[in-house]
Amino acid sequence: MKRILLLAACCAVLLSVKAQEVSNFYEKNKVLNYSEGEPAPGIIPQPEKFDPNFHIYLCFGQSNMEGNARIEPQDRQGISTRFRMLSAVDMPKIGREKGKWYAAVPPLCRENTGLTPADYFGRTLVEKLPDSIKIGVVHVAVGGANINLFNEDSTAVDIARAADWYKNFCKAYNNNPYRELMNLAKEAQKVGVIKGILLHQGCTNNGQQDWPERVKVIYERMLAELNLKAEECPLLVGELMTQEDGGCCYHHNAIIDDIRNTIPTAHPISSLGCPGRFDKLHFTAEGYRILGRRYAEAMMSLQYRQPEQIPAQFRKFARKAND
Repeated sequence: MKRILLLAACCAVLLSVKAQEVSNFYEKNKVLNYSEGEPAPGIIPQPEKFDPNFHIYLCFGQSNMEGNARIEPQDRQGISTRFRMLSAVDMPKIGREKGKWYAAVPPLCRENTGLTPADYFGRTLVEKLPDSIKIGVVHVAVGGANINLFNEDSTAVDIARAADWYKNFCKAYNNNPYRELMNLAKEAQKVGVIKGILLHQGCTNNGQQDWPERVKVIYERMLAELNLKAEECPLLVGELMTQEDGGCCYHHNAIIDDIRNTIPTAHPISSLGCPGRFDKLHFTAEGYRILGRRYAEAMMSLQYRQPEQIPAQFRKFARKAND
């Protein structure tokens, strides 16, 4: 019994250390600047009426969904106007206004954030789907976020306990990222159909066994508020950097991989082989490209039943490690 208690105590200390690494990263990088404020071309006519072929995806989470890799020239090129983003905040330095649609030239989150999985998720879908289908993303993410930030019952407490850099990120969403996401989603529903939800979060909750239950509460509230059916709006959940790729929060991947036991319409997305940065928390730009394509591959098979349209190298991502 003493050995079991000692092991449990050691695990708790280890997970606490990993959570502290997330906080330390942001203490050292209080002002992210992955896009360097370059103008983001992409002004398009605003949709004026409902289009059933405008398929919209909600994206939320913490720093890996926010975008923590510098945007490279290739990431701004060849983006179809069929791939669109609804700006969740004002971005005056790059000429975007909250609540307006733009071609999805990065950054998608805020004006100084970087490349995200959502970038190549959308790019891959428009590449593989018929020209009649447009893809839109509504993107709200906060670096360092605990999953509790997106539960309105605990949002205020989560922010009140946080460091100043975290509070500043939350201010961009009026101190309630979930409500901002829902308000934007309702506007998006006036012109299109919400087809799925993308989540990438977990470093701050690394190893917490009740995390899937907390995600379930948020997911089910989203579905209820937006009048969506779970079987028609799957939840895709991306893994954190793996142990094999040098990640420091890989313990959480076993919990992510098991999420269907809690949420039957949730689907884990493997990050195995996605290159990571030196901080052991975030992916490189190439890592985000690969992960985004994997999110797209999963959604193709779930919503469009066309996995054969995805190149063979992106088709199968069965987990064999980290189990």
